Amino acid sequence: MKAQPDSTGCREAPVLKERGQREVFCGLTGIIWLHRKMQDAFFLVVGSRTCAHLLQSAAGVMIFAEPRFGTAVLEEKDLAGLADANEELDREVARLLARRPDIRQLFLVGSCPSEVIKLDLSRAAERLTEIHAPHVRVLNYSGSGIETTFTQGEDACLAAMVPHLPHSDERQLMVAGALPDVVEDQMLKLLADLGVGPVRVLPARRVDGDLSVGPNTVVAVAQPFLGDTLEALERRGARHLPAPFPFGEQGTTAWLAAIAREFGVPEAHFEAVTAAPRARARKAVASASENLRGKTIFFFPDSQLEVPLARFMTTECGMRPLEIGSPFIHKGLVGPDLDMIPAGPIISEGQDVDLQLERCRAQRPDLTVCGLGLANPLEAEGLTTKWAIELVFTPVHFYEQAGDLAGLFSRPVRRKGLLRMEAAE
Repeated sequence: MKAQPDSTGCREAPVLKERGQREVFCGLTGIIWLHRKMQDAFFLVVGSRTCAHLLQSAAGVMIFAEPRFGTAVLEEKDLAGLADANEELDREVARLLARRPDIRQLFLVGSCPSEVIKLDLSRAAERLTEIHAPHVRVLNYSGSGIETTFTQGEDACLAAMVPHLPHSDERQLMVAGALPDVVEDQMLKLLADLGVGPVRVLPARRVDGDLSVGPNTVVAVAQPFLGDTLEALERRGARHLPAPFPFGEQGTTAWLAAIAREFGVPEAHFEAVTAAPRARARKAVASASENLRGKTIFFFPDSQLEVPLARFMTTECGMRPLEIGSPFIHKGLVGPDLDMIPAGPIISEGQDVDLQLERCRAQRPDLTVCGLGLANPLEAEGLTTKWAIELVFTPVHFYEQAGDLAGLFSRPVRRKGLLRMEAAE
């Protein structure tokens, strides 16, 4: 279990802070993976038909499939103040809960329209909890594109849950961050094999689990965009374990090692448990990243995964980052990953999309990681792109997914090479 390097890498590099036009999804998008994770929850967006169309098309779920999300549509009379939006919301919630008795947690999710008309969903959540308790707990958070970017929806959702967690003085590990079930199961097995426990996961799959928090809770964060959630947990007395994020062999090993040191796992036992999956991960990454080594990469801000992904691409795939852009850079979370990235790339926070496009075009990276709206125009200009959104929706954490993660980056580079060969013929 090696400690983190003493060098600061990019941690102390100046951060280029830009505030201008940005190109991102809104925080409502987080519902797409959260509704699959929390099996007794329902996400009710209080918004417009545009919000409903966004979720329906992005999630790819047919209406008759009874997904665990929906939209309470604000009509023109609501926006004009001609109807009592709170009365209408109470009525729609009552109809929903009568039809879906399996719902134990109901999230009222704010949107741009509800924010514009100043609909107080926090008071609505309190009122509806009094009406429908104890069977249903009603919480609220904002997924408005006015206030949030892409992955901040999950952060806002989990942060809203923290004040309602039961208090516990038990010494325990909490892993914060929604992971696909198969990945979460792999993680829990690794921690169990190390002898670490008890382990709680936020968000839990069901509300009636044993999730709790207190002064003897230590938190390992699995997603780098959970700054507000971490602050909420620390206000409840929990303590954060800083570590690189578990992407690739090195990141996963460092993340597990921080936990193992905290819980007194002998180094020999740590090596015995992790040796085989580490070897598999190294082999898979080496094979998948063969065509990436020595090439350059440019990250546009999108998901807040950019810093740990840049660390993975640099230290494990042999790429050279030219710019690492992220909507927000929370050094308390991504600092250990910044430590491992050699000095050199521009570190940028926020976005002025026109200025960043100019830098990208000037540097002509071998691979550009960006949002859907930029990918096609940049491809038309001859740049090779990777859709950032795919890195959120694909299982990429921990050892068994390390090769798949490298493959997500190598495929567009390989495709561009094949197209060039065909054109030459």
